[in-house]
Amino acid sequence: MIARLASFLLIAWALGFALFCVTLGKPAPATKKATQAIVVLTGGKFRIEHATKLLSQGKADRLLIAGADPSVRKEDLVRRLGGKRSLFACCVDLGSESVDTRSNADEAKRWLDRRKYTSLRLVTSDWHMRRAKYEFRHTLGPDYRIVFDAVKTEPGLMTLFGEYNKYLLRRMSVWLDL
Repeated sequence: MIARLASFLLIAWALGFALFCVTLGKPAPATKKATQAIVVLTGGKFRIEHATKLLSQGKADRLLIAGADPSVRKEDLVRRLGGKRSLFACCVDLGSESVDTRSNADEAKRWLDRRKYTSLRLVTSDWHMRRAKYEFRHTLGPDYRIVFDAVKTEPGLMTLFGEYNKYLLRRMSVWLDL
């Protein structure tokens, strides 16, 4: 009986992992309606570049870079991104209160509430989008309109393996109210 249960759980996990791997987050369509804010989660290639491009295209009024290292300054990002000093001066906020996806959502909620924003575009990597989507929906609730905009990447097997397991553990912790 225990071997059957273990086999069933292993098969369910493997099928879930396969599904996870073939249904990564997608970029938002270019025609998607603008939002009041963009929230980009640090930690992956091209996320900040994509978010600042969206901001300069008028897809939102303001950008929060959530989870920025406290030692990073706007000037560092301006230099890294090749200009855009006026864009960073007027419309970009660096959030350094968060250290993981869950605290990114908490930090973003406080920032959104302070500014009285009710719509946002969430930018993160395609492999990270499912967990980010879960955390943001769980934290923000139904009062916010969220556009999910994944940056396309080519994640390795270990990245996908780790992210899938983090996603499952987070879902279980919420379900168990831990």
